[in-house]
Amino acid sequence: MQTTTLLWPTAILGLLSAVLGIILMRGVALCESLLATMRIRPTLRTVAGGLAVGLMAIVSPQVMSSGHGALRVIGTLDLSVRTIAIVFALKIAASIASLGSGFRGGLFFSSLLIGSLGGHLLAEAITMTWPQLDFDTNASAVIGMSALSASVIGGPLTMTFIALETTGDLWLTTAVLIAVIIAAQVTREAFGYSFATWRFHLRGETIRSAADIGWMRDLTVEKMMRENVETTKATATIGEFREAYPLGSTVYAVAVDDLDRYVGLVLVAEAHGADVAPERAVKDLLHVPDEMLLPEMAVKEAVLAFDRAEAEALVVVNSFLDRRVVGLLTEAYVLRRYAAALEGRRRDLTGE
Repeated sequence: MQTTTLLWPTAILGLLSAVLGIILMRGVALCESLLATMRIRPTLRTVAGGLAVGLMAIVSPQVMSSGHGALRVIGTLDLSVRTIAIVFALKIAASIASLGSGFRGGLFFSSLLIGSLGGHLLAEAITMTWPQLDFDTNASAVIGMSALSASVIGGPLTMTFIALETTGDLWLTTAVLIAVIIAAQVTREAFGYSFATWRFHLRGETIRSAADIGWMRDLTVEKMMRENVETTKATATIGEFREAYPLGSTVYAVAVDDLDRYVGLVLVAEAHGADVAPERAVKDLLHVPDEMLLPEMAVKEAVLAFDRAEAEALVVVNSFLDRRVVGLLTEAYVLRRYAAALEGRRRDLTGE
C-alpha cells in the first residue's frame, strides 16, 4: 500500500477515534448517573452490570475479555464483517455497563480491542466503496487501536512507540502518529480530559492533567499577597488623600469605612488628576467594591476573580462577611507565579 493512500483514511480514523473515545467516557458517566437516579444499592448495581455483560457474552464471548486476549484471538481468525461489527458494538456496550455499574478497571485494554475492530471496519468500508485503494485492514486496525487508546488514556507518543515496537514499520508508525495526534487533540479540545482525569473530575477534582494535581491548591492567595497595604478612609477628602499619598508613593490605596471594612480600591494617579476637585470624597473614586479575594483561595480561583472584575489588583480580606483587609494582590504577579510554578513542574517531569 502506498503511503499517500494511507494518509486521508488515517486522518478520518483519528477523528472518528476521538468521537468514539468521548462517547465511551460519556457513556460510563451516563450509566453511573442512571443507576444512581434509580436508587439501586451498589451491590445490586454490580449484579445488574454483570448480568448485562453475561447476556452479551452469550452472543460474543470476546466481550468478557479485558481486550488484549480477545485482540490476539481475533487477529488469528478470519472473521466476517458482520461478526466484527457485532463484537465491536457489544464490546462498547459491555465496557460501559461494567464500569458504569461499579466494576473496577479502566478502558485501556478495552480501547485497544475496540479501536482495532473499528479500524478494521473502516478499512472494509473504504475498500468496498473504493476497491482501487486496497486499504490494508491490518494497518487500519493498528492505527485505530492506537488512536482510540490515545483518545481515552492520552499519551499519543506512547501509543506511537508501541505501534513502532509491535510492527517495526516506520511508514505505518508515521500514519499512527498522525492519527493519535488528531485523536488526542480533538478529544482535548472537544472534551478536555482523558478517562482517568474525567473520573477525577466527576469526583469533584477540577484538574485537567496529572501536572495540575496538588500544586495548584498549594499555590494560594495567602502565599502570593502583599501584606503591607496602604489604607485610607472612604470619607476622607481628595485633598487629604493627596497629602497622605503623593504621586509615586504607591499605585493603589485601599479605602475602608469607619469600622475598617473594605469598601473599594483607589488609584493614586486618578486621585491626583487635574479634573478631580480636592473637596470631593475618596468614596467617589472607588473601584471594584464588590470583588475580593480570600487567603485560602487557590491560584485558579484568583485568576477567575481577576477575569470577572477586569481589574489589575484586588484586595484580600479575612472573610466576605467581615471584609477586614489583610493584603493586596495584583494580576501580573499572580500570572508570573503561576507561570513560574508551571515551569518548575515541567522541569521536574522532564528531569531538567
